[in-house]
Amino acid sequence: MKDAETARLAVAETELATVANRYDQVVRHGSAAVAAGRLWRHAVADVQAGHLDDRPLYWARLKLRQRAGAPMREEVEQASRGLPLAWPAGEKTLLLTGFDPFHLDRDFGQSNPSGLAVLALHGTRIGGARVVGAILPVRFADFDAGLVEVALEAPFRQRPLLGITVSMGRDGFDLERFPGRRRSAATLDNANVSGGGSPEYPRVPPGLAGLEFLEFSLPAAAMANVPGRWPVRDNRQVATLAGGSITATSAAHLRGQIAVAGSPGGYLSNEVAYRSLLLQQRLGVSFPLGHVHVPALAGHDAGVEGPIVCQLRAIVAAAVAGVT
Repeated sequence: MKDAETARLAVAETELATVANRYDQVVRHGSAAVAAGRLWRHAVADVQAGHLDDRPLYWARLKLRQRAGAPMREEVEQASRGLPLAWPAGEKTLLLTGFDPFHLDRDFGQSNPSGLAVLALHGTRIGGARVVGAILPVRFADFDAGLVEVALEAPFRQRPLLGITVSMGRDGFDLERFPGRRRSAATLDNANVSGGGSPEYPRVPPGLAGLEFLEFSLPAAAMANVPGRWPVRDNRQVATLAGGSITATSAAHLRGQIAVAGSPGGYLSNEVAYRSLLLQQRLGVSFPLGHVHVPALAGHDAGVEGPIVCQLRAIVAAAVAGVT
């Protein structure tokens, strides 16, 4: 039985033939696990050669999952996302995560510049630090199963120079200062599943025990000073159950409040930000860590996404300079 994601493949192969079929030669040969790792490497090389599109990787992964079947699904998912994160020994490293395309029932051609940025920057050097990247699924079930914690624990123990989680957001770059603990967005995930919360009844994800709000530790002042096509904002706006919308000055300012939405919102962007900070606390490791929203766009436009990636790289370079 097809899930909601693989059920979209038939339409994508017709409406987006050149995109959905671009990596067919990569996924058709060899074992599924080997092909999945090859798919990740091929997508990174393709983007870095100038084909600024994250969508072929997404659709090719679904094809490979379908070919592999349920027994190999997890291996295919991991290897085709850059997981587990391969940590280069003896180098300064910079951890970067992005997301798959989403809103696909609205637009089969939707891209996600956060995922594109990971493909464009993975393995490159920024300010002397090697970028190690991975792309995460837009599925609540994976987050509930501990995907973020499993993916990030080993890298966190290695203490990267800094860690940045990235997603597609609003009309500019937002440095998301205060992630919140709860889900409240109505947006369905790529499996057409709800997070179960609402603004009136924000939901704590299963087993997520921590403060209602956490504060990121990226060098925001240096990052916000980066010039470019889009503004870069130190976003401190959150929503609380009793106090409504609040522009927070500090984590202490939010004590006693119940989170409705963190500065990254009430969806999975907020959740990856919160989970990564909570994991860092639990492990007792210290390095600058936080979430960045990149500008949103409808569909795909390499002429827009290329500049988004370039400005994000400059923002990341400013962060590296701010901590070295």
